[in-house]
Amino acid sequence: MAQRRSYSLEQKQRLVLRALEEGIGVVANLEGMPKTSLAQWMPTGRSPVPLPDAAPAVRAEPALAEPVPTAPTEADPIGPSDKPVARSYTPSQKAQILEYAAAHGPSKAARKFGVTRFSINEWRKKVRRAAAGEGDSPTSGPSEADLTAQRDREVLGEYHKHPGLGPSQIRNQLRRRGIKIAVHTVREIMIGDGYRPPKVKRHPHDERFEAVRPNHMWHLDFLHRHINRAATFTLILLDDHSRYVVGHGVDDAERADLVIDTFEGAVRRHGKPEMVLHDKGAAFWAWNGISRFTALLTELGIDQIPAEHKEWNGKLEVFNANLAKELFNVHRFYDVSEMRRRLAAHLHFYNHDRTSHALGGLLVPADRYYGRADDVLARIEAGLGRELTGELDLRDRCLELFKVTSQDGKPEIWLMGQRLLGPPAR
Repeated sequence: MAQRRSYSLEQKQRLVLRALEEGIGVVANLEGMPKTSLAQWMPTGRSPVPLPDAAPAVRAEPALAEPVPTAPTEADPIGPSDKPVARSYTPSQKAQILEYAAAHGPSKAARKFGVTRFSINEWRKKVRRAAAGEGDSPTSGPSEADLTAQRDREVLGEYHKHPGLGPSQIRNQLRRRGIKIAVHTVREIMIGDGYRPPKVKRHPHDERFEAVRPNHMWHLDFLHRHINRAATFTLILLDDHSRYVVGHGVDDAERADLVIDTFEGAVRRHGKPEMVLHDKGAAFWAWNGISRFTALLTELGIDQIPAEHKEWNGKLEVFNANLAKELFNVHRFYDVSEMRRRLAAHLHFYNHDRTSHALGGLLVPADRYYGRADDVLARIEAGLGRELTGELDLRDRCLELFKVTSQDGKPEIWLMGQRLLGPPAR
């Protein structure tokens, strides 16, 4: 593990003065230190280092002839250069820079605060237009302390509302609302409020699959929990393409009746899938003969895939782990009835409000299931955000209500997932 380096005040001052002349990226690469550490020591950073009053000015270099471009060599490969990254300034920082520029000139202000002269001149123009009543002043607005306090309130408000979510999940929830913040910042705020990062052992995997459209494949599995002394088995039906929970049910054992009733209810509401994937539990699969669930799938014309390995049903296994972390391990239920109510509310939040890392971090399962992913991403990228109200416009949803097929030369008529006319099931 790399040992942390400490710098004295004199060392920090020398590095900052070099960075003002040569650039943050160049100095950081030469010294072998993180750019973020050097950036926060700059005069406009989060922890500015006080500079000596008699700081040496940047020595003007004589003009040189434009170099003749040469072909890149192995020692000078083509790649990303250390160009300065554009940053934003608070109104109080802009006011400080403009005040210094008015007293010492734009060039000295640019060198002292690490900002370009063009930005300073543009801010001056905006201040003059604001004085004439032609726009907002760049120096008016909340202070940096107010912005920091508002940022902390947003993070802690989301964390207290959903204590089972981690820092990256909280970041995604805020990003979906148009609030940009780093995962490291969210983690530090949560740690200050009592959050303890878990120690997770991750197993690398390089094989994955995903359905190409909604209702292409559904996953089925049970989650076993004890509510006080009552054993409960929660059945989850998950759409592979969107991670949308299309149905769920709760019983005191893994029964085929629960599987059939829950599956038929999901088909009536969302249409039938093309195939289902599950383990070889007794409620789904029969080792001798044909199970009742297999007979139902045969009647509906749905392919049945029993999982040979637990990794095949990995998406639902991850969902069950998150469900336990965010619901069952957070709330204490008085009885099974309360568990049912909270489970229904949590699944609605999961489908319509909770962002998913598997969908890129900004989308919720309902966005992809109902075909709204592009519209939502466009709104978020435009800065409009997507308010987490749970409201969803379903006018663009496409359902296959009526279908006519031919099986072995014999016609079949289907309506709302139910076969009305066709040969009897074998």
